[in-house]
Amino acid sequence: MFTSIIDSATGLTAQSALICTLASIVLGAGAAGLYRLNNPRGSKNLTAALAVLPALVQAVIMLVSGSIGAGIAVMGAFNLVRFRSAPGSARDICYIFYAMAIGLATGMGYIGFAVLTAVLVGIVLAALSFLPAFRRSGTLKQLRVLIPEDMDYTGCFDDIFEEYLLSSKLTLAKTTNMGTLFDLRYEITMKDPSKEKEMIDKIRARNGNLMVSCGILIDSHDEL
Repeated sequence: MFTSIIDSATGLTAQSALICTLASIVLGAGAAGLYRLNNPRGSKNLTAALAVLPALVQAVIMLVSGSIGAGIAVMGAFNLVRFRSAPGSARDICYIFYAMAIGLATGMGYIGFAVLTAVLVGIVLAALSFLPAFRRSGTLKQLRVLIPEDMDYTGCFDDIFEEYLLSSKLTLAKTTNMGTLFDLRYEITMKDPSKEKEMIDKIRARNGNLMVSCGILIDSHDEL
């Protein structure tokens, strides 16, 4: 079961390369589907990357097989791509390593091991996503608040946030309206969504009845 289909005597053949590539594509599609199932609002770009990453890694491994110099060069290229890409969450990076592990196994011809790894690790990732301890406790929203320029925005709404929110993070603070206002953007998670209006009313009372908006967070950049 864990024997490589690539014969060390005859080397890589068209048949073994085709089998490994098909296995990489199928398992990569499974990894992408698993990511999408566990992260419905996850990056579409990352989903597409996960689908093709095992096949790409497999092709590279087959090309550099037996060449130490080529292997070191490929490792440098991978590191360059990693540090030139946008940062992602720890869970997203885990899925990338998941897809790479599949590609490494198929690239060396261990199809059975690749399938076993994909299934077992996939079950663990799916189970963790459904456990209450690892599940997001609420919907991530964006809160936008305008305040006067003479109002210190550092911690000005902390007591209100503590009362109504599970989590809050200031992601952007910029001047607007010719510098007379500050435009604040927060990523928030509500304790009780039914009290959203009550929270907004309290914020309006503090910011002088200037604009306050709250809605579903839409990613403004491509992750990874």
